[in-house]
Amino acid sequence: MKTPAISQFDRCLAPPLNGRRGERGVTMVLVALSMIAVMAMAALSIDVITLYLANAEAQRSADTAALAAARILSITGMTGDPTNANTGAGANAWQSACQLATQVATAVAQQDTVGGVSLPAGQITVSYPNNSDTQFCSGTNPAFGVNPLVTVTVQRTNLPTFFARIWGQRGAAIGATATAEAFNSSASEVSGNGTNTTLIPVQPRCVKPWLVANADPEHGGGPFITAVDGTIQNSGIQVQGSGGTGVIGENFSLTADCTETGAVGAQTCASTALKDNPPAASTAKNTLDFIPSYVTAPPVAAMSCAPGSDYGQAIAGCDQTTIYACGVPSGNQADLTINDTPDTATGASCLINADGGPDSLDETTYPYQIRAGLGNPLVGAHAVNTSDVVTASNSIVSVPILASSTPVLPPGRPVVTVVGFLQLFIYGIGGTTGTDIQVYVLNVVGCGDGTTNPVGTPVAGSSPVPVRLITYP
Repeated sequence: MKTPAISQFDRCLAPPLNGRRGERGVTMVLVALSMIAVMAMAALSIDVITLYLANAEAQRSADTAALAAARILSITGMTGDPTNANTGAGANAWQSACQLATQVATAVAQQDTVGGVSLPAGQITVSYPNNSDTQFCSGTNPAFGVNPLVTVTVQRTNLPTFFARIWGQRGAAIGATATAEAFNSSASEVSGNGTNTTLIPVQPRCVKPWLVANADPEHGGGPFITAVDGTIQNSGIQVQGSGGTGVIGENFSLTADCTETGAVGAQTCASTALKDNPPAASTAKNTLDFIPSYVTAPPVAAMSCAPGSDYGQAIAGCDQTTIYACGVPSGNQADLTINDTPDTATGASCLINADGGPDSLDETTYPYQIRAGLGNPLVGAHAVNTSDVVTASNSIVSVPILASSTPVLPPGRPVVTVVGFLQLFIYGIGGTTGTDIQVYVLNVVGCGDGTTNPVGTPVAGSSPVPVRLITYP
């Protein structure tokens, strides 16, 4: 009988399964090996995520600290002395300003946690890269006086790992660096930390609607800034009782042009609410006239004590609607249709909480120190006591500067050119009229008039000397 080509399987004749019995348990081994691989991946992912989050926390801490330090440099007025002449502030003025900025940067960085813990001061480094003395900025590098830079580096060298300890990795090091700049637009097309072909203006928020003439009352009515390129004319810092002729630290009163009792130009302002006379520097050394700016819409943020008019609310609150186009010819409007005298005093008193206890400025030392008054919202709620030194205050205001020292304006709402800003500290309401705004000058900024030097894209911020993070160098 012929054997079939394909034999039929016969269980009885099949060989024993000894080979397959040897494969039993292989699945368990494979599962065990895969679990090791999964644990290794988990170790990698968890530790990497931990490092990633800690690095993000370190970067946020460095950013915040650098901005806080630059803010200190901004409000010290040091950009108002771009040649580091110091004048009445003394030879070590910059070193004092930077020591204060370093203290603030370190304190701010320690408020944040990196990997769940607050960093010790030894792991926070503050330096000033565009000055010859990068640690204390006591040198005389002109670039530093124009637009000072501050760099903050935070590090943590003992960040714990979790699963990575299996391979002997018990700790990791992370770090972050941030550089911030206090930017003053004055002559920025020829000076500063970069080369520009056009002047870079600024565009601060919450500007008070007081248009002042470009006439420095303590320097014979000469200009605060050169209208062409925004150069500060009387740069330098003065400290009360120690001399100095710089514009920073000047003390004078802003007087509503409407309160003039005699003829100004062709009009008698005291007899009419239609003020078509120009603001002018008073013959008195300690006063400077102003006229109202046109507030384009009701301010969205105003305190309950603010006057009812848009103008009054812009004084007492924050007007973010009206854009002050610094350096743009005829870029803004005055408002000569209102009687500003009552709302000026009421709004300013509301702003600084004159009745409840305003903040005060100690200008007898440098850097100037702002001390909290009883009406400061930080008092009590944020462990701040009266007379504590603070860096934020409603008494710090920005005021636009007109192109001319004696601009002749037609009635109504004439167009005007803003060429810069004064940053002022309001310390009281009173003076000879009882409604004057008594101020100290904290900073001066020029944007040019947009004719000879066209302006570029403005730098925005809450201050006319805004602070911003930059990439350096």
